[in-house]
Formats: sequence, structure tokens, C-alpha cells
Amino acid sequence: MPTEGVYIRPSGQKTFIPLENNPEVFTSLVHDLGVSPDLGFYDVYSLDDAHLLALVPRPVLALIFITPAQMYYAVREEDGTAVSPAQLTYDKSGDEEPVMWFQQTIGHACGLMALLHSVANGEAREFVQKGSFLDGLLSQASPLKPVERAAALYASEELEMKHMKAARTGSSHPPGANEDNHFHFISLVQGKDGHLWELEGATDGPLDRGPMRDGDDVLSEGALDQAVRKFLKAGNGNLNFSIVALARKPAQ
Repeated sequence: MPTEGVYIRPSGQKTFIPLENNPEVFTSLVHDLGVSPDLGFYDVYSLDDAHLLALVPRPVLALIFITPAQMYYAVREEDGTAVSPAQLTYDKSGDEEPVMWFQQTIGHACGLMALLHSVANGEAREFVQKGSFLDGLLSQASPLKPVERAAALYASEELEMKHMKAARTGSSHPPGANEDNHFHFISLVQGKDGHLWELEGATDGPLDRGPMRDGDDVLSEGALDQAVRKFLKAGNGNLNFSIVALARKPAQ
């Protein structure tokens, strides 16, 4: 029996209420999943103003870039990246993956996928608490091929319940699961190979944006040029985007 509010489309696809783009909602959900309270999400108010950038704790372990559809598809077309391919060609799993990637098969779960990608990779993975729900889910998913991995997420009733609980929080009225959503959530992380990876469940696997410079984090100038600024350039002045950073909470 689906959790209250989950919509089953005529195609049979399970569809969630979208998460509000809100660092407090993101933080609450990852803590509920099993991430240490030492990590949190923070709004990035500017990429150029040093005073506003200083409000974000460093190093940044992951960025979530929320892009409108026009900007998103412009970059995908420029890159020649397939969106929602009929059949995946990406087939890696386990230790052969520089990053853990999840195909999205649940409707309106873009935000959830971005959160999972952000905490399952890089240094953030070390903050997933042993024995937690998320630790078990990632351990189960790691050796699976992408299609089987997506099926494990789809079948998880606990993941569904935790997402839907978070989707009903926040400062705005949540849209229904059957309403259209015109934004895409992209996670940017550093892989085990030292490269910047763009992770989003609608593509044919993770996208390698190239090596990061020594000492850089994903909010550094070089990393921004490798990914985020490509979207901003394609947006041609469109300011209807937002960026959220995952970082360790400052010491009190």
C-alpha cells in the first residue's frame, strides 16, 4: 500500500510529492536517513560575492544545483547527453565505479536522488552512520548493477515514507505528486578518482566533468567552471536557479 500522498500514474509509475528546495528540509531528511548531525546543507547566495560565499562552511562536500528545464536541456543538448534513455548503457557497480550513481525511476524524486548522490559519495560517505537505514541501503545498492540498484530504491517502503514525511515540511505548500515539476536537481561531487562528477538520475550514468585541482572543493572556481557555469551560460541570464551546499557544520 503506497504511503499517503504517493501518486500512481496511469503507466504504473510511483510518483512522490517533490521535496521543497530548502536546506532545512534537505538537512532534516538526510539526518532521518542516517547521516551524522555534523553535516548540513547551506544556501549558496552568490558565486561571486566573497562576503556571501564566506557564509558557506568549507570544504563543501557536494553541491546541489537546481536548474529550470530550459537551462537543463540546453546543456544536455550541447553535451550530447541522453536524457531518460530507453535503455541504459552505463553498467558499472561496486569498486569499479568512481562514484555511486542511481538511476531515477520514481516520479518527482529528483531532490531525493540529489540528496542520495550527495551523501553516498566523496568524504560525505564517511558521515553515514554505521547501522543506520542509509548505511544498509547503500551497502545493499553498491554491488548492484544500475537497473537492479534503481529497483532496490523503488521497492524501499522506508525510503518512501521518509521522503514523503520530508516533502510535507518546509515553508511553502507542497505540490501534489500528480502536478508537473519543471526543475532538475543535479548533484556535484568529487569522485574517488579526483574528478568532478555530475550526478542526476535521468542521464545515462554519471557525467565526468574532468579532474579537480589539488586542494579544491566543489565550490572552488575551477569546479564551478567545469559544471555550474556551463548551465548559467546556457541560461542566458535566467536567474531562476538555486544552489545548496553540503558541508560540515561549524564548531559552536
